[in-house]
Amino acid sequence: MAMLMEHQFRQLPGDKNVETRPFLEAVSYLPPFFDCLGSTVFAPIKADLSGNITKIKAVYDSNPGRYQTLNKILEAEKEMHSAEWPNVGATLALMWLKRGLRFIQVFLQSVVNGERDEQYPNHIRVNANKAYDVALKKHHGWLVQQLFKAALFGASYKSDFLKALSRGRDVKEEECLEKIRKFLVNFSANIDAIYAMYTKMNAELNNSV
Repeated sequence: MAMLMEHQFRQLPGDKNVETRPFLEAVSYLPPFFDCLGSTVFAPIKADLSGNITKIKAVYDSNPGRYQTLNKILEAEKEMHSAEWPNVGATLALMWLKRGLRFIQVFLQSVVNGERDEQYPNHIRVNANKAYDVALKKHHGWLVQQLFKAALFGASYKSDFLKALSRGRDVKEEECLEKIRKFLVNFSANIDAIYAMYTKMNAELNNSV
């Protein structure tokens, strides 16, 4: 649980604009989350998350004063690359990053809501499957979808997942779930704001891999 609670996302301001620097600082600690799920099928998602964070950070570091919020990055790239936008630069990287973050959001919410497979009640496969269907499935080709579905059988048990999330410490399940609930408050608000920004700016692409 320490993995989540030590690096909280900031509460959004009234205008719902996500500040770039604190967002990147918080999100940079999330790629190891996928190691907690217990299957190598999540390795490409982890790598994709890390790569997109690096791309966005490189743009931000090139001019921190100009790119104080994620909105300003998208607006600037739209102006600079009007013919290619939004399929370019940090705009494209954030597009894929938010999908990986939505996976985490839906997965964690499913876990705290107690959703489970009646046949395998202690397995996180049903939670991971729901998160995949909501966040990533429509962006993956048929072959990738089938590989992911098959590999989900290697995912962790719930107790193993919570222990890994707590950095190997034995903690009470309800204590873990309560901390996840607290983490989800600002995390979900940030992810929802980014999705809303893409909708408002008509920046979403129905691309796939």
